[in-house]
Amino acid sequence: MSSRLNYGKTFLLGFGFFGLSVVWGVYNAFVPIFLSEKFGLDIRVVGFFMTLDNIAALLIQPPIGAWSDRLRTPMGRRIPFLLIGAPITAVAFGLIPLPAVLPLFVACTSTLLLSAAFWRTPVIALMPDITPSEFRSQANGIINFMGGFGTIVALQTGGMLYKMSPNFPFWLGSTLVLIAALVVYLFIEEPKEYEQTQTQPGLLASLREVATDADKSGLRILFAIFFWFIGFSAVETFFTLYAKNHLGLNEGDGATLLSVLPLFFVLFAIPSGFIAGKIGRRMTISIGLITITLMLVLLYVTPAKALLTGIAPLPLVGIPIEEGGTRMLTLAGVLLILGGVGWACININSLPMIVDLTSAARIGTFTGLYYLFSTFSAIIGPNVNGWAIQLTGNNYNIIMLIAPVFMMIAFWLMLGVKRGEAAQG
Repeated sequence: MSSRLNYGKTFLLGFGFFGLSVVWGVYNAFVPIFLSEKFGLDIRVVGFFMTLDNIAALLIQPPIGAWSDRLRTPMGRRIPFLLIGAPITAVAFGLIPLPAVLPLFVACTSTLLLSAAFWRTPVIALMPDITPSEFRSQANGIINFMGGFGTIVALQTGGMLYKMSPNFPFWLGSTLVLIAALVVYLFIEEPKEYEQTQTQPGLLASLREVATDADKSGLRILFAIFFWFIGFSAVETFFTLYAKNHLGLNEGDGATLLSVLPLFFVLFAIPSGFIAGKIGRRMTISIGLITITLMLVLLYVTPAKALLTGIAPLPLVGIPIEEGGTRMLTLAGVLLILGGVGWACININSLPMIVDLTSAARIGTFTGLYYLFSTFSAIIGPNVNGWAIQLTGNNYNIIMLIAPVFMMIAFWLMLGVKRGEAAQG
């Protein structure tokens, strides 16, 4: 493995994450609208339905990651999962807006969830496969830059396309998934020599190893990931409904407003990796948790009318304050900028901490552990918040009060972490 970061190869690898991010950006923004308005489902059912992608990921991604560690083919151990899963994902995603009856809609979404879960962990594990430990935060910043750009495309372009036809954002996503998978296949060459261990512990054995480790750093990181994703996934899942019901925006403008967060996540993704290289991953994550907690609390306590106060013209990700008016950056948008910076500090540095707890032979397995905890929390988060919204008389603002509690629990857990920093080559 090279002793430096290959920027070109890392950007190309980021296309895989770009494709996935477009899919989930469109899915999270518009599937709740279909469920609530097209099929008339109760908000609690919508909350449960929006966790099904995470249930599929919980059951599939961790064992697939461990399997990819053991797989040996002429194309490598990760790429075969991409070549099988991505085309199925693209077809299923493009069909989602078409069914007029719920069973067919469920069949399309279920196929999407299963196929996307099949190839996500192997593609993400490619980053540490081809990147030295001391550059993994920086490389993850680049890959998440690409993923955040995909989310912006999903929300910004998807918001405009949705107004033209609800089908168009999904068809755009299908096309981009195929292009992204092709780029990774053509330009990323996996290492063909793999570090071997005498035994190759599976997922459960690796989890037991982390749980019985003397300083509990791995366990504390994994539970911190669990808690911060409970808070963030709930906000992400319900934001378009929050924007419509609490702020009074239409669905397209709600998605456009949310796009400010991934925009600044993208802008801060690469800097946050370099910041972690200077002050450490744990410190950078802790700063991010405080920042995003501040954003959520301010969204909760600020009146809806004040949140829509125009600050400055912003052509692409601004929203019109008045019908046909100039697109403006609002106070809510400023707070979401803060959230994007905080989320970059957190999200860019957590996976590198996890994979640097183990050897190169088990990167896929430990990537699977990362997704085990993050997806389990993403199952619980929307359900907890769906019930909270229901119990408070459809008060969508309540999610901005609950989420900071989970962020602060994660902050407390990170205070006791002693390992997971970059190894110096």
